[in-house]
Amino acid sequence: MTTLVFGHKSPDTDSTGSPLIWSWYLNEVKGIPAKPVLLGQPNTEAAFMLERWGFDMLEIIADVADDQPCVVVDTNNPAELPANINGADVSQIIDHHKLVGGLETKGPIDITIRPVACTATIMFDLMGDDAAKMPENIKCAMLTCILSDTLEFRSPTTTDRDREVATHLATELGISIPDYAAEMFAAKSDVSSFSDAELLRMDSKEYEVDGTKFRVSVLETTSPATVLDRKASLMESMVSVAAEDGVDQVLLFVVDILNEESTLLVPNDLVKTVASKSFAIEATGDAVILPGVVSRKKQIIPNLKV
Repeated sequence: MTTLVFGHKSPDTDSTGSPLIWSWYLNEVKGIPAKPVLLGQPNTEAAFMLERWGFDMLEIIADVADDQPCVVVDTNNPAELPANINGADVSQIIDHHKLVGGLETKGPIDITIRPVACTATIMFDLMGDDAAKMPENIKCAMLTCILSDTLEFRSPTTTDRDREVATHLATELGISIPDYAAEMFAAKSDVSSFSDAELLRMDSKEYEVDGTKFRVSVLETTSPATVLDRKASLMESMVSVAAEDGVDQVLLFVVDILNEESTLLVPNDLVKTVASKSFAIEATGDAVILPGVVSRKKQIIPNLKV
């Protein structure tokens, strides 16, 4: 049976590219039939990557069947995975997030979780000498994933190994990292065709703090004004999105990639309290700027308090 390779819901570039990369490795190097799939619509940057390097749009699945062979990448959190993930046959997890717990497998599995910025970086190292066999489009996907997750090395999650692998790939491919990153971020910043609800869910993760359930949404952009011009309607949509998704509040952080700061929208007293307790900053209006805050994984979620 073909092994499905997928990342988390609300797939970003890493959760779109890493299934492509690892499926290639399983198929071409390990001789294991594998297929990359998604758990939702990819964000604009991930869609750009697919088109830019000649990949077909990946199939989007809603759930997995009992005993379906799977490899999980870029997450280990059951809340970000298909509802029946514990009924599937998960054989491997490759991730760079903290260990959450809650996954149950049919037997012992291969788990690799390393403190780097990007799952694709781990995959490069797991492949060893076989990484040299990657075709150009797979290398390009890997480079895109690393530049995305590190925000072109601006993110505090960036490690020396992420930088080394990205530089190695760019050199092999003859790609200028600054020029290509600018292309990527321009694609990521073009959100004009998306509804408010789609923007709030596009790159988001559910997280609970002392009994309060949040959908923590991040929009990384080189044009924050484009998003902030929609501030009023976005804050209105937070109410319906929270109700539909079964959370208490949507938190939206608009990350200004170039200025390395975030703007948190403040629609009510709950978010005002979150801003004060989490980031030691008083919110006096409907938005607050958080200098230096660009990483959900390292700077936002670990600091959330209510």
